Amino acid sequence: MITRVAGSNRKAKPEPAQETHESLDALVSAFIRGGGEIRQIANGVSGQTAMPPSRHIKIGKKQ
Repeated sequence: MITRVAGSNRKAKPEPAQETHESLDALVSAFIRGGGEIRQIANGVSGQTAMPPSRHIKIGKKQ
Protein backbone atom coordinates (compact mmCIF):
# COMPACT_ATOMS: atom_id res chain seq x y z
CA MET A 1 0.00 0.00 0.00
CA ILE A 2 1.28 3.48 -0.91
CA THR A 3 0.86 6.21 1.67
CA ARG A 4 0.54 9.73 0.41
CA VAL A 5 1.09 12.81 2.52
CA ALA A 6 -1.68 15.37 2.09
CA GLY A 7 -0.51 18.53 0.35
CA SER A 8 2.73 17.04 -0.94
CA ASN A 9 2.00 18.21 -4.49
CA ARG A 10 1.57 21.88 -3.58
CA LYS A 11 3.72 24.54 -5.16
CA ALA A 12 6.65 25.94 -3.22
CA LYS A 13 6.11 29.24 -1.43
CA PRO A 14 7.39 32.34 -3.26
CA GLU A 15 10.60 33.90 -2.06
CA PRO A 16 10.26 36.52 0.67
CA ALA A 17 9.88 40.10 -0.55
CA GLN A 18 13.14 41.14 1.12
CA GLU A 19 15.14 38.95 -1.27
CA THR A 20 13.35 40.57 -4.19
CA HIS A 21 14.29 44.06 -2.99
CA GLU A 22 17.91 43.03 -2.51
CA SER A 23 18.16 41.47 -5.96
CA LEU A 24 16.54 44.53 -7.56
CA ASP A 25 19.01 46.80 -5.75
CA ALA A 26 21.89 44.69 -7.06
CA LEU A 27 20.55 44.91 -10.63
CA VAL A 28 20.18 48.71 -10.41
CA SER A 29 23.71 49.05 -9.02
CA ALA A 30 25.13 46.94 -11.84
CA PHE A 31 23.19 49.02 -14.39
CA ILE A 32 24.64 52.27 -13.04
CA ARG A 33 28.18 50.84 -12.84
CA GLY A 34 27.84 49.79 -16.49
CA GLY A 35 27.19 53.38 -17.54
CA GLY A 36 23.40 53.31 -17.34
CA GLU A 37 21.47 56.41 -16.43
CA ILE A 38 18.28 56.74 -14.40
CA ARG A 39 16.06 59.68 -15.35
CA GLN A 40 13.35 61.20 -13.16
CA ILE A 41 9.97 61.37 -14.89
CA ALA A 42 7.29 63.80 -13.71
CA ASN A 43 4.16 62.40 -12.08
CA GLY A 44 1.33 61.82 -14.53
CA VAL A 45 3.58 61.31 -17.55
CA SER A 46 3.01 58.08 -19.44
CA GLY A 47 5.36 56.15 -21.68
CA GLN A 48 2.51 55.15 -23.96
CA THR A 49 2.29 56.71 -27.38
CA ALA A 50 -0.95 58.38 -28.47
CA MET A 51 -3.42 55.83 -29.75
CA PRO A 52 -6.66 56.33 -31.67
CA PRO A 53 -9.75 56.27 -29.45
CA SER A 54 -11.38 52.89 -28.99
CA ARG A 55 -14.63 52.14 -30.81
CA HIS A 56 -17.51 51.66 -28.43
CA ILE A 57 -20.11 49.06 -29.27
CA LYS A 58 -23.71 50.02 -28.54
CA ILE A 59 -26.13 47.20 -27.90
CA GLY A 60 -29.77 48.03 -28.29
CA LYS A 61 -32.17 49.69 -30.70
CA LYS A 62 -30.76 51.56 -33.67
CA GLN A 63 -31.70 55.21 -33.86
